[in-house]
Amino acid sequence: MGKVYYISKNVGLGLLVLGVSALATIIALSIAYDKEKAKNQGRPGDGAADSTSMPTPPATLFTPKEPWDRYRLPDSLVPVSYNVTLWPRLEPNADGLYIFTGHSAVVFKCVKETDLIIIHSNKLNLTNFHGHLAKLSGLDEVTAPTIQKSWLVVKTEFLVLQLRSRLAVGATYVLYIEFQGELADDLEGFYRSEYTEDGVKKVVATSQMQATYARKTFPCFDEPAMKAVFSVTIIHKRGTVALSNGREIDGVIDGMPVKVTTFEPTERMSTYLLAFIVSDFVSIQSNQNNNLLIRIWARKKAIDDRQGDYALNVTGPILQFYERYYNATYPLSKSDQIALPDFNAGAMENWGLVTYRETALLYDPIVSSTGNKERVTTVIAHELAHMWFGNLVTLRWWNDLWLNEGFASYVEYLGADYAEPTWDMKDQIILYDMYKAFAVDALASSHPLSCREEEVNDPAQISEMFNTISYNKGAAVLRMLSEFLTEPVFARGLSSYLNTFAFDNTEYTDLWDHLQKAVENTPGIHIPHTVHDIMNRWTLQMGFPVVTIDTRTGILPYPLFTEVFEHVIVCVCCFFQALSVINRAQIIDDAFNLARAKIISTTLALTTTKYLSKEKDYIPWESVLRNLNYYILMFDRTEVYGALQAYLKKQIQPLFEHFRTITANWTRVPSGHTDQYNQINAIGIACSMGVRGCRELIRGWYRQWMETPNHNPIHPNLKSTVYCSAIAFGGTEEWDFAWMKFKNTTVASEASRLRAAMACTKTPWLLNRYLEYTLDPTKIRKQDATSTIQYIAQNVVGLPLAWNFIRARWSYIFQQYGKGSFSFSSLISGITKRFSTEFELQELKKFKEDNLHVGFGSATLALEQAIEKTTANIKWVTENKAQVLKWFTEASK
Repeated sequence: MGKVYYISKNVGLGLLVLGVSALATIIALSIAYDKEKAKNQGRPGDGAADSTSMPTPPATLFTPKEPWDRYRLPDSLVPVSYNVTLWPRLEPNADGLYIFTGHSAVVFKCVKETDLIIIHSNKLNLTNFHGHLAKLSGLDEVTAPTIQKSWLVVKTEFLVLQLRSRLAVGATYVLYIEFQGELADDLEGFYRSEYTEDGVKKVVATSQMQATYARKTFPCFDEPAMKAVFSVTIIHKRGTVALSNGREIDGVIDGMPVKVTTFEPTERMSTYLLAFIVSDFVSIQSNQNNNLLIRIWARKKAIDDRQGDYALNVTGPILQFYERYYNATYPLSKSDQIALPDFNAGAMENWGLVTYRETALLYDPIVSSTGNKERVTTVIAHELAHMWFGNLVTLRWWNDLWLNEGFASYVEYLGADYAEPTWDMKDQIILYDMYKAFAVDALASSHPLSCREEEVNDPAQISEMFNTISYNKGAAVLRMLSEFLTEPVFARGLSSYLNTFAFDNTEYTDLWDHLQKAVENTPGIHIPHTVHDIMNRWTLQMGFPVVTIDTRTGILPYPLFTEVFEHVIVCVCCFFQALSVINRAQIIDDAFNLARAKIISTTLALTTTKYLSKEKDYIPWESVLRNLNYYILMFDRTEVYGALQAYLKKQIQPLFEHFRTITANWTRVPSGHTDQYNQINAIGIACSMGVRGCRELIRGWYRQWMETPNHNPIHPNLKSTVYCSAIAFGGTEEWDFAWMKFKNTTVASEASRLRAAMACTKTPWLLNRYLEYTLDPTKIRKQDATSTIQYIAQNVVGLPLAWNFIRARWSYIFQQYGKGSFSFSSLISGITKRFSTEFELQELKKFKEDNLHVGFGSATLALEQAIEKTTANIKWVTENKAQVLKWFTEASK
């Protein structure tokens, strides 16, 4: 007989609720997949590749006839190494342009007989050598064919060389090219960043190669599987420093007023991981990790103000954690991380030289908040995770991007938890990844984690892969895989995968092979199916799995389920403290998912929030607020909002008073990490819902700052909430003060929250003026333009203004920001969140029709999802408005 365990009544109740909660999750997540499956009857199922298509793209007239008409490189040539020299000019030329010049020699091997050389090149002016755009020579006494003709193909971004005879299989050749490009401010390839320090304009030459921008810097085989060794030389102005992936090995000053810096050859790597930077930045460094050189680079003012210290302190421990976790030594001789004033992404994992937005790397010990500190930790952990997973071992093509980004999005929580063990970081993946993935994957316009190679070809399609599914669902699925295999088995399989394929390329199924071997080699571990079979159902089809349960037949009728869930909700509201914070949050989220799937009523889901007046923990409150945010978006322009506001005021007031008490009337900071976040929730919601004393508190703090501009009395944790609320309740004077502080601050996190807060004003002309500022890079940096428009659209007053703004200027906005940027899609999704009327749906469809000739680039899928979401919102509001109004009215009494 097995062991017998006795449990208390409360624990038993908790276990019962947990079991039903898990069931609720499974059923809720199955609904979208059920609907999608019904649409796809007749297709192969259960992981068959034919069932995994992304939405069919619109047909085009373009049919490739020649190899250079296709977006993918032919497989006849393989690069071995590059020797690249770049010279960026940090002053404009006579035409007012900033340029860079350079030359490159790529050594490549012929693996299939061909009379063509096709290599990527985009927006570069190439030197003409006797009528041709390159020189070709052979190595090891090989005679190179002569070039018959050469030309550039703009559409597919290729340089093509037609040879008079064929290259020999197995022979090695050298292609030499000289080029000139513009060091533009477009945040792509080798580009220009500008900032002002002590009244002096400074220029930085920096880079962003992912996904397809290395070809804008020098001609190259610009696909992730085309790995090579890179030897880099940078010519730059004296008084500046040059950085690249390798460690600098020589800096020579010749007769000209320039410095020539050469770098150690890189390991074998992909072009999208290259980085080149010239600046007058300074650094702080550490050599504690087995004499590994770790440096943090930033503007001198930022380093002098010790804004880089925290990043330096956590980088070493995080690298040490990953070395143990992967069972693989950090593969490079140095680890540079640099904070850039202009950077489109949050950060980029360039091997050995990671680039960041300033807000993602710099932490001011006086001005920055706990949230800023957490962001620095998690972003560093994410990027350093890539040094092995993604950089050392790289996926062959962008259709499997999810594994690269999903993996880093999962293990960033492990790395951050190691660096800051008191923060309970592992719990937060539920809020920041899993819930976010559910919302998108419930849409018919979602897509599988992994899709076929031929579905991802041109740069816009590649950029579209950088989305919620790849990052958030990828993280949640890999977390699930690690949990059911157990973390030690998962780590052993991962280590085997990384060491086997070091400096090479893989497909995602290679990881499954190594995880399966780890399972088979671990005594006592047994899974009923192979890792392949289990994971195919998660990666090769969109939506959620279908699970039906019954004690006898395997079916649980929905009416019975509803009755059971009603009892669960009652138990939660009497006995909530018997459950962990994660499970309380999960039950709330399950209830709202079930309501959206029409398994339980909307009002039953709302009932889960009735106990909140007793809830003090952050994660359940955050779950509620994220779910109720949908109700706010749907109803804040209708009569429902008054009743909703009265109800939420009733629920938030005890939390507001709780924090007033434990902070001694707002004079102390809560000790717990997540308690600090919940204090922000308490003040922000209390003020927006009209809790007595809150708005006066906010106005007083902000007015005190306005009266003493050099002394800010507002605690960093509360600044975002206070700034936004004070500007919303204020007028022109409050807005102009924020703008003045925004223009003058030298702390990026402070500038970021002021930029967001200025979008909170309820004054239309101020919002319209602010929208115009987004098109002027001297006022709002290009990297911040689209997010600023989204902030304005989040404001109920700003929504129609922002919508009119982008419709009127779509062609310009698309040309400036939309062709390849993988953050551009959020502009469409952000602006259309509130759309819930037939009129708005027709406007959205007309916007699509009117701009087909312009295009939507990486926002194409986002636009389809916006139309789908708006249609669903209309239906939901029609079905639920009356009962929701009645429920909030009665519950607020």
